[in-house]
Amino acid sequence: MSGRGLTMTGAAPDPALRPYVRRLCAYREDHGRPLTRAEPAETGAVLILGFGGPMEVGGERLTSFAAGPSDRFVLTRMTVPTEGVQVELTPFGARRLFGMPLGQVVNLAVPAGELLGPWAQEAAGRLAEAPSHPERLALAERLLAGRIASGPEPDPEVRWAWARLLESGGAVPVSSLAASLGRSHRHLVSRFRDQVGLTPKAAARVIRFHRAVPLLRSGAPLAEVAAACGFYDQAHMNREFRALAAITPGQISPRPRPPADATLAS
Repeated sequence: MSGRGLTMTGAAPDPALRPYVRRLCAYREDHGRPLTRAEPAETGAVLILGFGGPMEVGGERLTSFAAGPSDRFVLTRMTVPTEGVQVELTPFGARRLFGMPLGQVVNLAVPAGELLGPWAQEAAGRLAEAPSHPERLALAERLLAGRIASGPEPDPEVRWAWARLLESGGAVPVSSLAASLGRSHRHLVSRFRDQVGLTPKAAARVIRFHRAVPLLRSGAPLAEVAAACGFYDQAHMNREFRALAAITPGQISPRPRPPADATLAS
């Protein structure tokens, strides 16, 4: 773990955790100079259990913190080496882990201790003592499993509506979801704010953006991506990308396909 740059080991969680945790990543980052990034909007939340130097998130210096669901990009800045474990949470994982309505942390970065109490500091300390990235990831998974299991169960109606929204790429109308559940539009929005953080309409915008990104990376033409993902036109897609990620669709470079016999390691 010496040298400069980014050293990172990622892993998918155990199947039992996958409704709540999308991915775990142990990392160390040192570029030898200040580095500023625009982090795109996300429907889920991110938990950083850090034990290196702090980073600036939205103008605040934080080491261990949680960033809630967002419908806008956020600037982060690193001026010293950072190290820790990053946990990418689904909305329901964040709701169970934090034990509070997610609407309270939308577009916010909050010190981990404020949300998770002494557990956050204890977890970061134990992770810092683990001798390797794989051991840190295995430990993080065990710690998260216990904490998430003790949290409140997700609302089954919101889980159903969320799954339909994801399946449609953000295209299904909110009125249709509410009607299928026999609920009012206002009731569904209220439950989404509690369980998901974002309203259904805001979540659909972010889902649409994240559906478009891999299509652009595959080399699909801009006009085709805009039509496939439900943007009104390319101008609409441009505006959304600027608001959600501080980039334009044309700045997303297609990624070359790996050779047929290539293997990928997490």
